[in-house]
Amino acid sequence: MQITRNDVLRRDLTGTTLDPGTGGCVVLTGTLQDPFTGTTISFVRGQETSREVQVDHLVALSNAWQTGAQQLGEQRREDLANDPLNLLAVQGSANAQKGDGDAATWLPRAAYRCEYAAGQIAVKQRYDLWVTPHERDALTRILGACPGQPLPTSAGTGVPPRGGA
Repeated sequence: MQITRNDVLRRDLTGTTLDPGTGGCVVLTGTLQDPFTGTTISFVRGQETSREVQVDHLVALSNAWQTGAQQLGEQRREDLANDPLNLLAVQGSANAQKGDGDAATWLPRAAYRCEYAAGQIAVKQRYDLWVTPHERDALTRILGACPGQPLPTSAGTGVPPRGGA
């Protein structure tokens, strides 16, 4: 299944209103509690406002390519790009700051770092990607501060069915 921006918005935003003309697939409004910055963003679909909330690849696709995705088959790479485990609605400017960085070059606010590091590891583990020595050091340091942090699973990252809020 191709995961779309609207699927992620329906999962990650609260108080959403959906466009009934699309069978409830398109998110018109909602509220994002941005995990990267901790800010609350009122999402309103529109040419000028939609960029305030973006969908981030937790493990950036360029980072994935550099750490083993180039060895994956086409379908497996598509799975990585569309895996709800690897997709997260975030503040647009924070997503731009992160760019294609990994845990050694960019980190979210301190309150989200444990979950962020665990998510990076879960995605890399699922797709048999490796970590660079600098990335390993950063992940080890982060997770050392939260030894009980579980790795996320697909069960907690699913998207709501289309047509329902």
